[in-house]
Amino acid sequence: MQTTSMRQRWFGRIFTGLLASGLCLIPTLARADQAGDAAAVSRAATPTATRKASPHRQAGQPDSANSYYQSLWGVDNFLVRSTASGNLIRFSYRVTDPARAKQLSDRSATPYMIGLRSRAVLQVPVMDKVGPLRQTTPPKPGQELWMVFSNKGNLVRSGDSVNVVIGSFHVDGLRVE
Repeated sequence: MQTTSMRQRWFGRIFTGLLASGLCLIPTLARADQAGDAAAVSRAATPTATRKASPHRQAGQPDSANSYYQSLWGVDNFLVRSTASGNLIRFSYRVTDPARAKQLSDRSATPYMIGLRSRAVLQVPVMDKVGPLRQTTPPKPGQELWMVFSNKGNLVRSGDSVNVVIGSFHVDGLRVE
């Protein structure tokens, strides 16, 4: 009988010790949680912490791609930029051979921009009095032509890769600046 009461006292002391140590840790954990919340808020407030830069960024198009587009389509120097508000994305290119580049400014060819991350298909908006927001003038050597794609809802962001399709012409893997 005496061994049972000794065991009960021993278990009681262990239980009391564990309970006391747990109660001592609660204020420490609460302070750590508050510090973690403050750190999370400060990280969210800084714009650099919201989006981490990828170490696998492209430096630009390789020379072989530039020569391909120059020889086949008569264009080079592709540039894709987001506007300040992000609601429009501008695609521009330079004409090297006007005869070949004429297909890109054809009014019957419908241009599309495809966002690879969001799988969004963007189109050139048509204004009531202006018409489509793209240049359809006959190309001249050295001329830079552009077209604007509607990005309503900011589905394509800076840093995303996009493909541009204009009729049978397509450019793959351009980065939005």
